[in-house]
Amino acid sequence: MMGLVWSVLGILSGAFIAVQAPINAQLARGLGLPVAAAAFSFLSGAVVLGILSIAFTRYNDVSLDWRAPAPWLFVVGGILGASYVTLSTILIPRIGAAALMAFLVAGQLLAGMLLDRIGFLGMAVREISLGRVAGAVLLLAGALLVRLY
Repeated sequence: MMGLVWSVLGILSGAFIAVQAPINAQLARGLGLPVAAAAFSFLSGAVVLGILSIAFTRYNDVSLDWRAPAPWLFVVGGILGASYVTLSTILIPRIGAAALMAFLVAGQLLAGMLLDRIGFLGMAVREISLGRVAGAVLLLAGALLVRLY
């Protein structure tokens, strides 16, 4: 049962990405700069997450050490997220929502297969099988069809 719940949440998360991109593109048109729209998007998300973190931290009575430095790898996660939002904001008015989402999913799948293969950051290692390669090729072909036709 929980597998179904996690799958539905994954689909919902993907839908959020599809809705977020045109919202950020509209914000970029209003502000006149895609990077400013991405920054505002991240700032508003950071404020909400900060409030939720404080609320849940107090609820769970957990003390946080705000002085602890974040390892460089965690900073890279923020940079990757900012790059994704900025590029999506730039691309969506140029290639459309469907093509952007198709390429995003294809990129996620290809990167995910590589990360699975090397066991990135302690993830379980999963071999790249013929079936996985075929699925990736079909997904990439589908993304190209969505964009070109």
